[in-house]
Amino acid sequence: MAASVRLLVRRLARLSHKSVTSSAATVSCRPGCCLGPSSSRCISDTAEDRSTHFGFETVPEAEKAKRVYKVFENVAQKYDVMNDAMSLGIHRLWKDMLLHVMHPQPGARLLDVAGGTGDISFRFLDYVLYQQERQKRRTAGSSQTPSWQDISDKYPTEDRPQESRAVVCDINKEMLKMGKQRADSMGITSGLSWVVGDAEELPFDDDQFDIYTIAFGIRNVTHIDQTLQEALRVLKPGGRFMCLEFSKVTNPVLAKLYDAYSFQVIPVLGEVIAGDWKSYQYLVESIRKFPDQEEFKGMIEDAGFFCVRYFNFTGGVVALHSGFKL
Repeated sequence: MAASVRLLVRRLARLSHKSVTSSAATVSCRPGCCLGPSSSRCISDTAEDRSTHFGFETVPEAEKAKRVYKVFENVAQKYDVMNDAMSLGIHRLWKDMLLHVMHPQPGARLLDVAGGTGDISFRFLDYVLYQQERQKRRTAGSSQTPSWQDISDKYPTEDRPQESRAVVCDINKEMLKMGKQRADSMGITSGLSWVVGDAEELPFDDDQFDIYTIAFGIRNVTHIDQTLQEALRVLKPGGRFMCLEFSKVTNPVLAKLYDAYSFQVIPVLGEVIAGDWKSYQYLVESIRKFPDQEEFKGMIEDAGFFCVRYFNFTGGVVALHSGFKL
């Protein structure tokens, strides 16, 4: 309830800001500000007038989210199959590396934004379960066989470890639907929640999560800076932001091969496997429009994160960025 009220307040504040911006733009109009005889109004900086990219296409900001939603609605059923086909299965290694760098411990709370079909969250739960079992084995191995008195002395004071939880948050209901089906088929019944939510306006209170991940999703948002600010808001002090995303290839030879494969092969795979050429054409174009490693690192720092660094995987085809909320 508190999260819903907070979300409503933020939306009202944003609408108020837009109203003020629109009024200011109107007041600033004066003779000579219009461009040419065919212009019937002055240039303003309202949300309706601002544009952004959808792949290589320029579209109004208000339109991008709808078009991105449609892309993932169309590909949801074949999303995981296409990931394997496009990357030749290497995406699994990239996600495993994300968990290796994250190294979550039992009791951690994860927010997996644009989590779609649950790949990161499933790995997270497996990893913390492994860590928990490992800790139990270490404890058992380091102690001699206890007496009944030892057991009775320790039993009342031992606290049960806090359960780790993962929350998959995605704006697309079809992607979440596929994720839930996967969880059911894998027998995952606890420690996992599914929430419909916008990365730019997360439906959570402040300081809620230990780790925030967004894998191959941030390039699809309309406002990257706003998404980063929301990540900072919902993380606890000391919490970690981690973003796995396609980036800029560092080797010139690999870059040429990668471009050829991206534009000539991936859309064809999309047509053959998912019956959708356009969605995968958008995919490869959106990768080229995303900031490179250093630029994105600067954006994360500007949002307020500290100790920001990145790791290149497969020659920079993918980069993992990490930062902390202090």
